[in-house]
Amino acid sequence: MESQVRNLSLRTGITVPCLIQGGAEAKPLLLLHAWGESRRCFDRLLPGLAGFRTYAPDLRGQGEADKPEDGYSLAEQAEDAAAILDAVGVDAAFVLGSSSGGYVGQQLAAAHPGRVAGLVLVGSPLSLQGRPAFADEVDQLTDPIDEDWVRGSLSWFTMHQPVPAWYLEDRVRDGVRMPAHAWKKILAGLTSAAPPTEAGAVRAPTLIIYGGRDDLLPLQDQEVLAARIPGAVLKVYPDAGHLVLWEHPDRVAADATAFLRALG
Repeated sequence: MESQVRNLSLRTGITVPCLIQGGAEAKPLLLLHAWGESRRCFDRLLPGLAGFRTYAPDLRGQGEADKPEDGYSLAEQAEDAAAILDAVGVDAAFVLGSSSGGYVGQQLAAAHPGRVAGLVLVGSPLSLQGRPAFADEVDQLTDPIDEDWVRGSLSWFTMHQPVPAWYLEDRVRDGVRMPAHAWKKILAGLTSAAPPTEAGAVRAPTLIIYGGRDDLLPLQDQEVLAARIPGAVLKVYPDAGHLVLWEHPDRVAADATAFLRALG
């Protein structure tokens, strides 16, 4: 399968690496990773997305992307996503977002409805307004980021299915690579923004995948999210927690593929 990593210079003023995989003639699919991760969080998902032309970037402040001091509001994060589509010459794409990456995907769909042909939200919130329990820990971060702290942060979300040790270690490396200001400002941008489905309208055909044992996002919120997006489909994985992508990559890939292919 054709695969390459390209450094994209975005109109928003930053440079991000983007893994591009699949044939040029296939339907484009943009993958948006969660806060504190990188494009490599999709390593176990990508084999199941072989029918698409996938674009998996490192987002601002994370992975190997530029890490400027500003540009981390939810609206700016969504503008980066739109700029990534511009940089790869894609007018409209399917979008799959994991956790807060799905929140950015919602904002992208609300702000630029013509750019999102279909949306898959994997453990994605209805709202992030407020102050999560772990915000105090994040506020105290200083550079360089302590590896033990990152390792401990993985316990914020209970996992109910086995996840390979190498994959967890890779997520620790993602966290250590981020500077303290990125940890803080990305979280602040997410939690201070109006929820996308309140600030605007998400009209893209949407599949919502939710872990039934999620200890962060309540099922009721997912039902409200589905009700706010016309025709949205809510699929619950009863044996998964918040980290659905980590626990069930094969199942997520299969369900996302079936949903998006049905859109044509």
